Amino acid sequence: MSEKPAKTALTPATHTTPPAKFSHGVRKGNILQVAGQVGFGPAVEGQAPTPVGPGLREQTLQTLANVDAILKEGGASWEDAMMIRVYLTDTAHFAEFNEIYNEYFTFLQQAPAARTTVYVGLPAGLLVEIDALAVLG
Repeated sequence: MSEKPAKTALTPATHTTPPAKFSHGVRKGNILQVAGQVGFGPAVEGQAPTPVGPGLREQTLQTLANVDAILKEGGASWEDAMMIRVYLTDTAHFAEFNEIYNEYFTFLQQAPAARTTVYVGLPAGLLVEIDALAVLG
């Protein structure tokens, strides 16, 4: 009987410790799940996380950077991403979001499956949340 791979919680130095019992990312074997990330800037000791700006572009780029940091912390890259889920607070943001997303991912050899869903329950000031599932190897 083979040993099960360990589950490893991932919190990059750029991220604050989660406020509840969850991890920013978890890797088990060759599977890495990135929890929903938002447009909070890098962690500053003693300060609460805050959005990088009020606009969709800056929040989206920071959110993607936050997902990327967790992928890297777990030994993965966007090329390993199988699914990216995007949650927007407003359907009016779809077109602008898709433009930003397409610009950001011009380097990808193979696009992952993606799903965009409107989600109206993000904390005040946040416009986008993104999570990702990666398979390594």
